Amino acid sequence: MQAAMKLQSVSCAENAILCTKIQSCVPKQDLKGHSVAIIGLGKSGISATKLALARGASVLAIDENEKLVLTGQNIISKKHSILKTILGKFDHELLKEADVIVVSPGVPIENYGLSALLQSGKRVMSELDFAAEVLPRGTKVLAVTGTNGKSTVATFAGQMLRQLNIETFVGGNLGIPLSEAAFQCLTSSPQIFLQVAIVEVSSYQLEIPNKFFHPSVAVILNLTPDHLERHKTMRNYAMTKCRVLSHMTGKKIAILPLGNPYLDEAIAGHVNECTFAWIGAYPGIKIDIEAKIANFEVPIIKHVSQLPLGAMKTIGTQNYYNAAVAALSVIGLDLGINDAAIYSTIGKLRAPPHRMEIVHKDSHGISWVDDSKATNVEATYAGLMGLKERKSVILLGGLAKVSDLQGSNGFEQLVEPLKYHRGVITFGSSGMMIQNTLSSNGLDIPCIRTRDLKNAVRLAKSMAKSGDTVVLSPGCASFDEFRNFEHRGKYFQELASSE
Repeated sequence: MQAAMKLQSVSCAENAILCTKIQSCVPKQDLKGHSVAIIGLGKSGISATKLALARGASVLAIDENEKLVLTGQNIISKKHSILKTILGKFDHELLKEADVIVVSPGVPIENYGLSALLQSGKRVMSELDFAAEVLPRGTKVLAVTGTNGKSTVATFAGQMLRQLNIETFVGGNLGIPLSEAAFQCLTSSPQIFLQVAIVEVSSYQLEIPNKFFHPSVAVILNLTPDHLERHKTMRNYAMTKCRVLSHMTGKKIAILPLGNPYLDEAIAGHVNECTFAWIGAYPGIKIDIEAKIANFEVPIIKHVSQLPLGAMKTIGTQNYYNAAVAALSVIGLDLGINDAAIYSTIGKLRAPPHRMEIVHKDSHGISWVDDSKATNVEATYAGLMGLKERKSVILLGGLAKVSDLQGSNGFEQLVEPLKYHRGVITFGSSGMMIQNTLSSNGLDIPCIRTRDLKNAVRLAKSMAKSGDTVVLSPGCASFDEFRNFEHRGKYFQELASSE
C-alpha cells in the first residue's frame, strides 16, 4: 500500500503515473558492478541518475553548467557514495572509462566526443532507451512525435485511457521523463506494472539510435522545418524522426501523414518493421470536419468504425484531428476497448496548457486564448485555421525560427487565415520582420508593431471588440524575452486578467 500511495502522489502532482501491483518486490540490480556516466542534468538526466543508482550502478553525473544547483530533491548525492557529480569543465577521458554513457536530449551527439565514442562501439544510450530497457515487459508503449501537435495527441490519448481505467503513464518529452516511470516501477514494493506508457518523443531523443525503445504504436504527426540548427537539413530531421519506427517487430502500427516527401523517403528503411496506417487515407483515418466525424480502418486488428467528435469542448478545429489520431492510436494498442467506450471520453478531453487554451473572459465580453506553444509558423497556421468562426486579434512575435532552407521566414503563409480576423499585433525581436512580411504579401487588416508582449496585450485590449477573442499564437520561439514558452504563456495570462 505504501508504494502505491507514493506513486499516486507523483501522478496527482504531475499527471504522470497510474499503475497496479504485481507479484515482485526485489529491485533489479542489473548494473551492479558497472559504471554509468550521465551527461546533462536537466529533468531527464536527474531521472536517469536515480534510475542508474536503483539499477545498482556507480554513477558519474556531468553537466557543463558549473552554476547548476542540485538539491536533495533532484539528486540524492548525500545518500550514495557511488555517485560523483561534476559541474563545469571535465576530463573527457572519464567517459572512456564508463561502461555505459546516458545522454540527455539537450546534449547534441557532437559534444564531448560522443559521436566518436558511439562509432567505436562504446555503449552510448539516450535517456529514453536507458529507461525502456527496464520497463515491465508487458507494458504497451505508444510513442507520439512530429513537429507540431504531439503534446496534445499524447495528452488526449492518456485522458482517454485513464477515463477507461487503463493504468497509464504520460510523459517523455512532455512532463515527466520516461526514466522516472521506470524508476517507480523498479523500486516500488510490491513492484508495479504499467499497462500503457504514452511517450511524447522529440527528435533530440532519437539522435542516438535506440535498441530497447520499440513502441506498439508509433505516430509521426507531421514534419515541417524546425530544429534545423541541430539537424542541419530536412532530410536529416526526417531520418531522425523515423528512428521511432525502429525495432517495431510483430503486430506494430505506425501512423503517418500522407504525402510528405521527406518522411516518404525516410520510412523506406522501415517498411519491414511495422504496418502503416495513414492520417487522411485507409488503412488509417479520414476526418469529415463539417460533419465532425472520424472514420477509422485500423490495420492488423481489422477494426472499422466511425467516431463522432461533436461533443468536443476544446477550441480549434485542429483538435478534431488531434482527438481522432489519439483515438486511432488507442484502438491500435489492441486493448479490447470498444467504440462506445472511446466515444464516452470525447466530451471530457482537455488540451494541455498553452495550446489554444481559453484563459480569461473579461468584463468587456472578450475571450483570451493562450497558444504560446505555437513556436513556429506551422503551429500558428493550424491554430488560425481552427478560428475562422471567431473574430480575433492575433499576437505574433518573439524570436522567429528562420532558416536558409525555407527561402523565406514563412509568415507569408499566415496572410490567408488572418484575413478572417480583426487585426494583428507583432512584437519582440522579430516583430518588424513579421509586420513587413505580412504587409508586403497583401495583408489587408490592421497590423501594428510594438516592443514587447506587455505592450502587445495593451494594444489588443484597445483593438478588440465585445465578443472578440485575443489570441497569443506567436509563431516564434520565446527566448528574446522569456525563459520558455510556458513562461511566456503564464505572463500573457497575468496581463490578460489585469483589467
